[in-house]
Amino acid sequence: MDSRNAARCLPEKPALAQPGGLLAVHAAVLMWGFGGLFGKWIALSPWMIVFGRLLFATPVLGLVIRLSGRRFALPGAKTGLLILCNGAVLAVHWTTFFHAVQVSTVAVALFGYVSAPVFAVFMEPFAFREPFSRRSLWAAALIVAGMALIVPRWEWADATVQGLAWGLVSGFTFAVLTLVNRFLVRRLDSFALAFYLDGSALIVLSPLAFYTWQMPGSGVLILMVLQGVVFTALAHTLFIWGLRTVKVQVAAIIGSLEPIYGIVLAALLLGEIPTWRIFAGGVLILAAVIWISLAKAQPPPKPGTGTVADPQG
Repeated sequence: MDSRNAARCLPEKPALAQPGGLLAVHAAVLMWGFGGLFGKWIALSPWMIVFGRLLFATPVLGLVIRLSGRRFALPGAKTGLLILCNGAVLAVHWTTFFHAVQVSTVAVALFGYVSAPVFAVFMEPFAFREPFSRRSLWAAALIVAGMALIVPRWEWADATVQGLAWGLVSGFTFAVLTLVNRFLVRRLDSFALAFYLDGSALIVLSPLAFYTWQMPGSGVLILMVLQGVVFTALAHTLFIWGLRTVKVQVAAIIGSLEPIYGIVLAALLLGEIPTWRIFAGGVLILAAVIWISLAKAQPPPKPGTGTVADPQG
């Protein structure tokens, strides 16, 4: 899942971003913008969509590691257990996001999901003993105001309320995922960590997927392959590669385009045209997210080997 927060795990480069790196990061964010559309295109339960995504993405990431000459750094028992738990969080994150898409629209799900940076800034002072910023309160107020605009009526029967609620769960779990990755990225190569996280999520979902197995048709199978190989594994690879030359602040700005890309693509390919309420509320939410992302786009004291790209897409 996410360029806005994940980019912070990478030390900032003093040199100017190279065009190739910028193009790679933009391409990755655009690919992630397609993510929500698969929730509409693939007529399966959310966990089956996620299972299919992981089933094809995980071995491709492993192949990338092997071909690039990187090592599958084997973590210790404690680190391995932490990765497995974080893989379970990843599974919940993706599943709740696709459920939000299916019960509402791509735009509503995305605006709930992109609240993750604000969740993170409220949790970071407890997790890392970092000072609490007043900016967090203002950003949270903007997000609440944006959500109040998006929701036409506060009743659970309303599809917008359901989509926003599940999107918020997706955003919260992604914030947890990001915070744990701040520990893990200092111990593992970023490609290896992405591989282990996807693999752990695949293991967690396997019993449920096999219990509710639905044999997909050829068309659905092709979509699942595309989602896993191109819009997950390839997007991970491009984003991590691009961050070698792209500054953290620049990556944060580009990452904030993900919901914009997703909403435009949903309008063009699904005919989901946002209402004025969704548009106005979305502007406030994105303003808060960009504000927080830029404020928090600082490298950690002892950065690791890289970053883990967005597990969302």
